[in-house]
Amino acid sequence: MRVLSESQLGSVLAGVPASQPRVVVSGNFATPMRALKVLDTALAEYRLFALNAQAGMPDRPGVLLETPFVGAGMRGRAGLRYFPSRLSLVPQLLKHSLPPDVVLLHTSVPVDGVVSLGTEVNILPAAVEAVRARGGLVVAQLNPEMPFTYGDGMVPVDEIDYAIEATEPLLSPVPRPVGDTARTIGERVAGLVADGATLQLGIGGIPDATLAAVTGRRGLAIWSEMFSDGVLALDRAGALDPAEPVTASFVFGSAELYRWLDRNPRIRLLRTEKTNDPAVIARQRGLVSVNSALEVDLFAQANASRVRGAIYSGFGGQTDFVVGALHSPGGRAIIALPSWHPKADVSTVVPRLAGPVTSFQHSFLVSEHGVATIWGNDTNEQARQIVGHVAHPAAREELVTRGKELGFAL
Repeated sequence: MRVLSESQLGSVLAGVPASQPRVVVSGNFATPMRALKVLDTALAEYRLFALNAQAGMPDRPGVLLETPFVGAGMRGRAGLRYFPSRLSLVPQLLKHSLPPDVVLLHTSVPVDGVVSLGTEVNILPAAVEAVRARGGLVVAQLNPEMPFTYGDGMVPVDEIDYAIEATEPLLSPVPRPVGDTARTIGERVAGLVADGATLQLGIGGIPDATLAAVTGRRGLAIWSEMFSDGVLALDRAGALDPAEPVTASFVFGSAELYRWLDRNPRIRLLRTEKTNDPAVIARQRGLVSVNSALEVDLFAQANASRVRGAIYSGFGGQTDFVVGALHSPGGRAIIALPSWHPKADVSTVVPRLAGPVTSFQHSFLVSEHGVATIWGNDTNEQARQIVGHVAHPAAREELVTRGKELGFAL
C-alpha cells in the first residue's frame, strides 16, 4: 500500500485505462467521501456502484449510477441502473456480470499490517477479489475515526494499491423518534420472540421498536445483515447471550455505537455471502427474521421494493432471511408494517399487489391491529386473518368485497 496525497491519487486515477470504468464504493453510511471526490474530479466518465448510497453521491453528466439496492443518494436519479438481486448474490454479480475496475474502501488506520473495513464489510471483500482478478485498483481512505472490527473485513495492507489519509467523523442516520404505531407493532412482534432466539432485523422504526421491546428477554443472539443502536441497548440490558458473537455484515448508527464496535471481540462482521446465505441462516437457532414492507396483499405477498411501479429500494436481504428463517428449527419469518400509509393516505393491505413481489410465504404478518398467522393456514384463513388482524378497519369492507372477487371465502 502506497500512501499518496489527494493530488497524487487523482493523477493515478486519471490514468485508469477503461473508457468508462466501473467503480465500486463502500455504501450505507461508510462511503469514503474524500476519496470519492478525488475520483470524481479525476474521471470525466465512470460507472458508480454502491449499496444503499446516502446523500452526497456525485450527480452530474458522465456518472452512471448502478445498484441492487437504492438508497437516498441514488433514488429518483435519471438513468439509474437497478439490478434486481438478493443481497447474498450481489458478490456473484460483481464476479461475473459487473466486474469492477476500481474499488474505493473506507478503512481504519493500519494495525500490525492490517486495516479493517470497520462498519461496512458487506460485498466489499468480493469486490476486492473481483477487481484483483482483472488487474484493477484497490484504493483506501484511511480514517482513524473508523472502528477496527474483526471478521472478514480485515484486509492486509498488501492487498491495497493506494491510500489517502483523511480524518473525518463517520456518518450516522438522522435519529427519528419511534411513534406510537411503530411502538405498538414492535410490542406485538416481541410477543413472537422467545428467550434464546436469534434475531435478524432490518432498517427502520419498527425493527428499532421491536428491539426496544425485547430488552427483557434473555439468551438472545444476533445473526443479521446489519444492526444499529438497538443491539447495543440489548447488550446493556443483559438480553444477549455473552457466549454468542454479535454477527452481521454492516453497521450504522450513532457515534456511541461506533465506539462500542472498535476492537470489540464480541462483534464479528462477515462478508455478505456468509451472513445472508439461506442455508447458513437456517443453521442458526430459532432465527426470527423481522422485516417491513410497503404493502402486503391477501395472498400474503409483500412488496418492499417499489412505489407505484418505480423502484424505491430493492430486495436487500429480506428474501434471504425469509427463506432461511423458515428453515431454521423454531424459526419465524415476520413482516411487520403499519396498516395505513399516512403520507399517501391509503391502506398498506391491498387485495392483490399490482407490481413485483419481494417476498412471500411468511410465518406472520403484523400491524398495530394484530397478528395474522400465515404459515400452516390455508389461503382462505390467511386472507381472513390478514383482513381481520392486520388491515386498518377503514379498509376491511372493501378488502372483503375485492377478496371475494379474487376467489377467497371471506
